[in-house]
Amino acid sequence: MLNKRPLVCFTDTDGKYVVLGGNMRLKAAKDLGLKELPIILADEWTEEQKAEFLIKDNVGYGEWEWQQLATDWDNQKLEEWGLDLPKFEEEPSLDELIGEEKNKPPTMKITFESPEQLQKAEIDIQELLDRKYSGAYFSVSAGEI
Repeated sequence: MLNKRPLVCFTDTDGKYVVLGGNMRLKAAKDLGLKELPIILADEWTEEQKAEFLIKDNVGYGEWEWQQLATDWDNQKLEEWGLDLPKFEEEPSLDELIGEEKNKPPTMKITFESPEQLQKAEIDIQELLDRKYSGAYFSVSAGEI
């Protein structure tokens, strides 16, 4: 398999090979005790070509650090290279939340000591609303009974 799909490496500033593609093949070769492996040397590649290869080589198999990708990489290029990026929903800003809150009708919460007290109050509250506050309504939550 290594002859069909060799490691892809480049030479670092210390003259050592750095694996761009084939880390798992390299691990398997080490486990098997292999001493020589075929490589494709990518020293002539630009940084963008190395980045493109790295993403494309891992599209089907890689585990992604999504936050790092979002911060350090160009999303459009990642998508062009075949990586399906998750769609993260932005959290609403405080201004948006306050604005949303302003559009909600005013409400009131009343807590009773017992279910019986709540039942008696329901009748009184409905009579009061009908008599003094046309168009107002209320809802009841029995809580934990």
